[in-house]
Amino acid sequence: MKLRIEKMIYGGAGLARVEGKAVFVPFALTGETVEARVAEEKRGYATAEIEAVVEPSAVRIPARCQYFGACGGCHYQHANYAAQVEMKTAILRETLERAKIREIPEIAAVTSKPFGYRNRVRLHVQRHPFALCYKRRNSNVNLPIAECPIAAPVLQRAITELNRESDGLGLAEWARAIELFTNEDESALLIALWTERDPDDAKRQLTQIWPKLRGLLPELVGAGVFSVERAQRASRLVAHVGEEALQYRCGAHEYRVSLGSFFQANRFLLDALVQLAVGGESGKCAWDLYAGVGLFSAPLAERFAEVTAVEVAASSVRDLRENLRGAARGRPHHVIAAETATFLRQAAERREPVPDLVVADPPRDGLGAQVRSLLGKLRPLRITYVSCDPATMSRDLAALLESGYRLGSLHLVDLFPQTFHLESVAHLTLG
Repeated sequence: MKLRIEKMIYGGAGLARVEGKAVFVPFALTGETVEARVAEEKRGYATAEIEAVVEPSAVRIPARCQYFGACGGCHYQHANYAAQVEMKTAILRETLERAKIREIPEIAAVTSKPFGYRNRVRLHVQRHPFALCYKRRNSNVNLPIAECPIAAPVLQRAITELNRESDGLGLAEWARAIELFTNEDESALLIALWTERDPDDAKRQLTQIWPKLRGLLPELVGAGVFSVERAQRASRLVAHVGEEALQYRCGAHEYRVSLGSFFQANRFLLDALVQLAVGGESGKCAWDLYAGVGLFSAPLAERFAEVTAVEVAASSVRDLRENLRGAARGRPHHVIAAETATFLRQAAERREPVPDLVVADPPRDGLGAQVRSLLGKLRPLRITYVSCDPATMSRDLAALLESGYRLGSLHLVDLFPQTFHLESVAHLTLG
């Protein structure tokens, strides 16, 4: 059927309508006319695949990556970068409007280089023949790759070397996935591998290939093996050689980031993200919720008399303690290894002094009802909300605004060019 694309929606598709029914069309662009076939039909909507672009958009360009369309990682390489940012800004505003948020401030976009930005990639191992793979779009099927243009150059070189030297390394026989992580200037590289082998065997295998890996990848400082766990249990680090962490500089701070610890993936925009979240803030007390390794805690410790950082992931907590200790330089600081909801509930029960500022950077699921309610009751003077999902952020902001907060400024930080994902930083004040 012939479709006219009305607008872009969160998730990467264009929206068209047929007799009032929504049709979602991946790799289409606003204003285009396309010939498409229905791929899946539901009661309330359908998805369709493009057969031909009849009337292309003026912003349509050739994709830079040879795997675009087949790979599930990127969604917007067919649009020029300025258009991508405009699409994301419009999607963010519409998502907030759907949550019935009024008086939305102007959304300022913060951008940088749209390729070569990722400091971390995770690849699946195809055994026979060996290949490093992403997953094919909308499937769990491996897609062997030789390059990834959104990855930092050192990671791309590592992909090339590991693919080329696979026989000598023997990875196909025991590794199930490989993660590559580099620091801001690509001077250091960590490799993490996942295996189903027992820990002693994993350590033996890793020790055996370590000299070969160092010879192939001069930037390599350490490697570790994680267990592949069942029943939704977290993977465990069962062996490592070399360094267990690398040092990552962001602004005035150097962070320890260990194997398995979360860290933001865009190496070009971290300084800007930190400045948006905490720049200009100061006071007596700040709480950093979902603190990770302390990306925001460290600069907060320079600006506030006392900082409390809350994180639940064990590897991140270890890094957080070291990073915050170094930044605080003897000033009072606290690392709480707990779920955010637990910490807030106990703080409310103890009637702790209300902080001047709360910085919250939750996972994709957002704050959740319990955390929203507790923040509304505790009523910190200011909240900075850093979000990686506009839908959950809009839901959370609507609840916080209902409890008495006002939305001051809002930024879109494009940490994930070429994809539909977007990061947002919202500043709220009480009253």
